[in-house]
Amino acid sequence: MRKIDFGEKLSNTLYLPFAFLAMVAMIIPVYILFKVSVSSPQEILTAHPSFLIRSFTFNHWRQILRSGGLWAPLTKSFLVATITTAAAVVIAAPAAYVIARMPSKIKYAIVLSLFLLRMFPEVAIALSISVQFLKWNLIDTNIGLVMAHLILNLPFAAWILVGTFETIPKDLEEAALVDGAGKVMSLLKIIMPLAMPGIAVAAMFVWLNSWNEFTYALYLTMSKRTLPLQTYYYVVRGGWFDAATYATILMIPVLLVTFFLQRYMKGGYLSGAVKG
Repeated sequence: MRKIDFGEKLSNTLYLPFAFLAMVAMIIPVYILFKVSVSSPQEILTAHPSFLIRSFTFNHWRQILRSGGLWAPLTKSFLVATITTAAAVVIAAPAAYVIARMPSKIKYAIVLSLFLLRMFPEVAIALSISVQFLKWNLIDTNIGLVMAHLILNLPFAAWILVGTFETIPKDLEEAALVDGAGKVMSLLKIIMPLAMPGIAVAAMFVWLNSWNEFTYALYLTMSKRTLPLQTYYYVVRGGWFDAATYATILMIPVLLVTFFLQRYMKGGYLSGAVKG
């Protein structure tokens, strides 16, 4: 039986308090956001507002749901995020497979370049592409926003999928080729099904990034706002309660997707990407 040394015991003892503090630090802003969305103005607009919800009301939610200002941004955000995810997976999966099968030096150079692409400031990219999109009449269109979101998400999706394909043994592919399956058939029938957990992780991350994206939407959207942009619109107007309600609605899909994502993260489907 393996002995646990003092250092490991100490690290395990310190881990739980720090993990608890980190969890509290993440939950409190979410709780305060929800509290503002369901509290009366008299409770919030005081010198010392209570931490607990004293006066529970759904008036802000009713106002948002009945005003008609929610459904267009919600639909646009969902549509753009879904199309971006589908396009990113279709483009990144074959590219990542090719990169994963390259020699190590070339592969790691390409993976490093994927990181470098993520380091460019989004504001600089959004400003430059907005000028070109204006010439192409892509401003305030779903396809224009999808193209911009692909710039943001394709390197990240490819990075995850390179690690996923690296974990799949080449022997399986070679055995399929020996049995008479072509390169494309072995990729579709053997490699892709084995890579589905990693593809699911990449797809969920891309969807979350696109759903929450703000900078490109700010530069490429005029009247047809996304949900993050609609939330920002109420923030700058000083509509704190409406903004909190919109932000809470914006957060619900994030929590749901994160809940389903944790099973893949526990299963270690991201480990290959981290190693790669």
